[in-house]
Amino acid sequence: MTTKPTSVPDGRDERWAAHREERRAQILDAAIAVIERTPDGEEIHVRQIAQEAGLGRAVVYRHFADRADLDRAVQRRILELLMAELVPAFELSGSIETIIERIVRAYVAWADEHPALHRIGTAESQDSERLNNVLQTTQQIGDLITSLVTTGAVLLDVDLSDEDRDLLEPLVFGIVGQAVGTVRFWLSREKRAPSVDVLAVHLARSVWFQIDGHARDRGVTLDPQASLDELIAGPRKSE
Repeated sequence: MTTKPTSVPDGRDERWAAHREERRAQILDAAIAVIERTPDGEEIHVRQIAQEAGLGRAVVYRHFADRADLDRAVQRRILELLMAELVPAFELSGSIETIIERIVRAYVAWADEHPALHRIGTAESQDSERLNNVLQTTQQIGDLITSLVTTGAVLLDVDLSDEDRDLLEPLVFGIVGQAVGTVRFWLSREKRAPSVDVLAVHLARSVWFQIDGHARDRGVTLDPQASLDELIAGPRKSE
């Protein structure tokens, strides 16, 4: 009995797949450009996106099943852009205060520069896939914060109970949600006030108050201005 030879990927198939990905990226980049310059409240049509990309409307629909599929892909791309801005801020250098403010400032500054992208990227939706996009990104940010917290616990020689670990994820999820809600409200104001700097400082303080409160509840006093080297030297237990 002869064995059917294993099929080898056709070079033309690989080139076509690469072409499709490039064309999808071209369309998504065009959609983002149109979103950024369209006044809030104005409807965006596929025709505008196609024109921005230098393509026909029919070509757009060869790469996306329908408008809903295109909208989901655009939202995913926006959230990828946000994460690309935030990830470098999650660096374990400086004081606790510096780390928190660096992350929050990166987020607020991005939202200030790209309000339309923030509105669409974080929009609540009845579409389960779009909602899942937001939840996945929130989870990514939450995982980074959780990693910072657990790293801090190791440095401070603090034992996290099973209950602490179970609580950590939903509590961090809540902190992220609070920040998103605060920035969303701030962007919606007719006059965007306070400034980026002021909002970032106070939102970072709000995040710190929550972390500090939970630490104190477990008998650990943290100095927000202590450097990581000082943290490694050991925590001060509450009297």
